[in-house]
Amino acid sequence: MISENTTFKEQFKIFYKEHKFKNMEDAIEKFAIFGGVGWGEIDTAHSSYELIEKLILRDYHYIRNDVSDITGGAPLYHALLTAIAMGDGKTHSSYKRAKLDKEVGDKAVVELVERGIIRVEKPKKEFTSWEDNEKLDNKLYFTTPFLRFWFAFISPLFKGIRDGDYSEVKKRWENREAEFTNLIFTQLSHELLQENFKKSDDPIVQISSYWDKTAEFDIFAKTKSGKTILGSTKYTNAKIKKSELTRLQELANKAGIHADIFVIVAKQGFSNELKNLKGENLRLITLKNFAKLTE
Repeated sequence: MISENTTFKEQFKIFYKEHKFKNMEDAIEKFAIFGGVGWGEIDTAHSSYELIEKLILRDYHYIRNDVSDITGGAPLYHALLTAIAMGDGKTHSSYKRAKLDKEVGDKAVVELVERGIIRVEKPKKEFTSWEDNEKLDNKLYFTTPFLRFWFAFISPLFKGIRDGDYSEVKKRWENREAEFTNLIFTQLSHELLQENFKKSDDPIVQISSYWDKTAEFDIFAKTKSGKTILGSTKYTNAKIKKSELTRLQELANKAGIHADIFVIVAKQGFSNELKNLKGENLRLITLKNFAKLTE
């Protein structure tokens, strides 16, 4: 594994420099699977699933031992890590999926954070009219993409893999590939936004996702001067239309958030109608912009 002190941006830059990719989409997709681990040369001419089978499934027994060394091997840790990898990362839903009560789950989170496997993101409260007794879940994120992939697609299907039957893994990957990659796309979007604002007069000082009882946003950021940035990330094969901006504006109003800047990051770009609205208050970002993270 790459050192736990290596930032997410650095993990991606290292991964991108070590391997040759057809395009940025290919790089992000394979980073979502193999990121954070030194693999030697990955033949990126092969599809993602072919590489999963060749590099992970066929070496399952060796990698499983390495992963167990990292996690401590406790079944409840593995159950929780799979729940995080397969769900929305919120503590309540993760504990429920892993069949853990809150006290046990909270203790497991502390241990997994200390081991450098996951990190905790707390909800932002500054814009909501919550009651004092209202409490929102934290969100749990893996520190490296590979461990997230392992606990989503490998660990829960170990019986078939152990016996040389990879059909379940292939089916799950084909059904969930885009959805699974979207979180990595979102995390890289956070890194890119910080880079884009770094040399401006008003750099970003805080960036994360946002969630409350009424709304969720992939991107929530504050600049040095106090401006608020809200946005969404769309890892889909369709161009994003003006309706996405309308949706963001309506959600912001519902959550009581005044957004100074809206940002939309899209894999396949935008409709002409939306592009015509681009300006200081609306930033549109496409895959070609991610090259900045590799410089």
